Amino acid sequence: MKTKLIILFAVTLSFSACSKKDNSTTPTTNNSSYLNTTAGSTWSYHEVDSSGATPKNSDYTVTSTSQDSTINGRKYHVYNYSYGGNNYLALSGNDYYQYDSIPVSGGVNVERLYLKDNLAAGASWTQDFNLTIPNIPFPVTLTATNKIVEKGISRTVNGVNYSNVIHVSTSLSSALISSGFTSAIDTYYAPNYGLIESSTLIQLSYLTLSENINIKTQLMSASLK
Repeated sequence: MKTKLIILFAVTLSFSACSKKDNSTTPTTNNSSYLNTTAGSTWSYHEVDSSGATPKNSDYTVTSTSQDSTINGRKYHVYNYSYGGNNYLALSGNDYYQYDSIPVSGGVNVERLYLKDNLAAGASWTQDFNLTIPNIPFPVTLTATNKIVEKGISRTVNGVNYSNVIHVSTSLSSALISSGFTSAIDTYYAPNYGLIESSTLIQLSYLTLSENINIKTQLMSASLK
């Protein structure tokens, strides 16, 4: 159960977004924020899950609603997933947050600081998550270390060139797993579009445990209001 929670948390990290484009030309926008909260905006993503022997392809859409929700004193905007459920994203100053629930027994809620758009390339921040896991009498601490790898770059995704993109890398660690746990999570954010691309690589080989995650997500099209 401890392993599954870490794996599910890693997958959750790859879903922070709300973004989209419209055609194969370079998007233009006057919005410098990396979060779009306009109701009716939609983002279509394609996901390739290569965790198993046979890659699995899937498509889904994220839609911005007209609703906000206050969580832990912070106002989150609500987005709908086409496959069911909601995504909650917030902007506070230059800090971007995602609130989500990891679907283990009883649910584990996490509030994650996934982007700081005022940091220079090379700057980093860490966040500890104390996860309560069934049948374990103490919290399990998982540390996410985030780094601004590149800033103000151009990035082409699905034939569309985005400018002023921020590239964030995230690695996970836990003191309870002394070896055999590697992670590489890379996310790319564009102004007004949010997440345009992400890749999540997790490998866990510890004692009798063996897990692998290899997921890539790309923004395919977007209709911004």
